[in-house]
Amino acid sequence: MDHLRPEARRIAEKPAIERLDCFATDRWIGYSRAQDALKRMDMLLATQPGRVRPQNMLVVGPSNNGKSTIAEKFQRQHPRRSSEERDRHIFPVLSVQMMPDVTAPRFYAQLLDALGSPLGNIRKTERRNALTLNLMRACGVRLLVIDELHNLLCGPSSRQREILGLIRYLGNELRIPIVALGTKDAWLALRLDDQLENRFQPFLLSMWGDDAETGRLLASFETVIPLRGRSGLGLPALRKVIVERSEGLIGEMHQLLSSAAAHALTEGRERIEREDLLGCPFQAPSYRRQMMERELRA
Repeated sequence: MDHLRPEARRIAEKPAIERLDCFATDRWIGYSRAQDALKRMDMLLATQPGRVRPQNMLVVGPSNNGKSTIAEKFQRQHPRRSSEERDRHIFPVLSVQMMPDVTAPRFYAQLLDALGSPLGNIRKTERRNALTLNLMRACGVRLLVIDELHNLLCGPSSRQREILGLIRYLGNELRIPIVALGTKDAWLALRLDDQLENRFQPFLLSMWGDDAETGRLLASFETVIPLRGRSGLGLPALRKVIVERSEGLIGEMHQLLSSAAAHALTEGRERIEREDLLGCPFQAPSYRRQMMERELRA
């Protein structure tokens, strides 16, 4: 089992029935594009705080293609810590998710909640704004992450511009960089504010194809799937099936491989074969959409 990482090897030593629940566990796979994104985010954190107009970053990609996983990994690399000088916590990176029905008060409330601060009886917007800014300064926030930025388009255009102006104001006032993540609609949202658009450098997470890079990604996946035999997931024969069934989305690949690994074990095999990829109870995104559309038309 030398093809497995140590942790996966220990799990693979367990009986098959005990391993079935392990396949769906989320695992970090440090593929090259994700590592590049983390390096750029680290560079912003190291060089941009304190600048008059800090640079920002927009991670753009289709749904279920690893954006939020990258944000969570970055947050884990820069966790909250206790201050040795004062009785407070330091948040190098503060992370929130854009709500579909966001308003300015709700966005400030999200920031306060992420900082662990109760809202109490603060009702006036200007007081909440001042409290949020003061707490972010006191907690040493050096970079703000906003996930699911495309949700901004769910609101009316006037509110979209209001929230974009608020994001620009936070970056200017606190002099910190902002990393936003979302689908292509996130870029469309940013274009509503010319000043903000010019400060966000796009970073694309494209869909995966049947190529050598995807082969390396699948080979990395294989090192964390606790099966005792080598499957050769990155080799052309299986790689083609995986890309087609997952439709080139890394989140779908993870679900497909988890389902195929469980299918292989229940069939008494210690490696994933083509019949497991085709016979496991996995449904591709397009199939799920077609199924729902047929149901709605019925």
